[in-house]
Amino acid sequence: MSTKPDQFQEILEIPEGIKITMKKHMMQFHGPLGMTFKSFRKIPVNVIVNEDKITLKAQGKRKSDYSILHTARSLIKNIFEGLTEGYTIKMKVVYAHFPVTVKVKDKIISIENFQGERAPRTTHIVGNTKVVPKGEDVILTGEVWTDITQTAANIALTTKVKNKDHRVFLDGIYIYEKKKGIEK
Repeated sequence: MSTKPDQFQEILEIPEGIKITMKKHMMQFHGPLGMTFKSFRKIPVNVIVNEDKITLKAQGKRKSDYSILHTARSLIKNIFEGLTEGYTIKMKVVYAHFPVTVKVKDKIISIENFQGERAPRTTHIVGNTKVVPKGEDVILTGEVWTDITQTAANIALTTKVKNKDHRVFLDGIYIYEKKKGIEK
C-alpha cells in the first residue's frame, strides 16, 4: 500500500440545508428533518469543519488508520442522508397460536401475549426513533440510522425464543424491509 499524502485525507461536501457546529470532539448536525449529535472523541480522526466542506484526516499512516478514516466518512454520510431523507424499517409480527400485540408508551415498547406469557416483554426506544404498530407490522422511522437499527435489534432480541427448537417455534418480530425515506 503506497502512502500518498491525499490517501489519508477525505473531503466531504456539506449538502444544502444542513448546518454543522463543532465543539471539541462533538459535532452537532441541523437538517430539514431534525438534529443529531456525533462524538469523535474515541474515533482517531482529525475533523476540520469549514463553511461548505468537512475535512477528515487520519492520525497515522497504517492500513487500520485508512479504514478508520473511511468509517468516519461513512458515519457522516449516513447522518447527512438521514437528515435530508430519513430512514424506515418495517418489522413483521409473526405468531402461530397466541395473538401478539405491540404497544408503545413514551420510550417503552411493550410486547404482550408473546407465546401466551402473562407478563409483557418490554424494550426501549433508542434516540428519536418513532415506532408505530400497524396491525401485523411495526414501522420504525427516524433520522439516525444507528438509532433505528438498534431499536429494531432490541425488538427482535426481546422476542427471541429460547430453549426451544427455532425451526418449529417461529414466533417473533422480524425485519422484512429497510429503505431510505420516511414512510407516513
